[in-house]
Amino acid sequence: MSARWEGLLAQLVEERWPALLSRATLLAATPSEAEDLVQDALVATFSSRARFTTLAQAETYVRRAIATRSIDRARTAASERRAADRMATQPEAPVETVLPGLEQDVLAALARLTARQRACVVLRHLEDLSVAQTADQLGLSEGAVKRYTSDAAAAMQRWLGTTTDPEADERPTVRLVNGTGTSRGDRS
Repeated sequence: MSARWEGLLAQLVEERWPALLSRATLLAATPSEAEDLVQDALVATFSSRARFTTLAQAETYVRRAIATRSIDRARTAASERRAADRMATQPEAPVETVLPGLEQDVLAALARLTARQRACVVLRHLEDLSVAQTADQLGLSEGAVKRYTSDAAAAMQRWLGTTTDPEADERPTVRLVNGTGTSRGDRS
């Protein structure tokens, strides 16, 4: 079955490319856009579930796809122009993000992390998601979430100057406290 459509595609491109390109040239603004239209139409035609038995049927479908693709592109371009025009008419006010409870140096440290590290830290520590929930949201394994979070925390501690001397055996003790003032481990 796939050999049949592959042969039909090869024959269509070999025999009808100039005619298809001529049609697309009438619909496109530039020759390169015309070539893109033909290629997009070929991909759309031969990746769909349409069944062709003759070269004429395939060419008809591709010609129709060229026309619809050109309309779609024109609509998209017009929509983008309107959006750009709207944005250009709006005054540009400086935007400063202030997040309650986060100091600027912490925000700067977060910005230095890789995208995955930052996502893991934010989901785990700022949104208080579990490792499993974070892994599910990011499409990662739980081990990867733990590793990204650990590496990010170590890097942020270095950048923020909150690490202890690596030669010393003492490590700072961190206790997470809930809203009532008791730590998460306290049972009282």
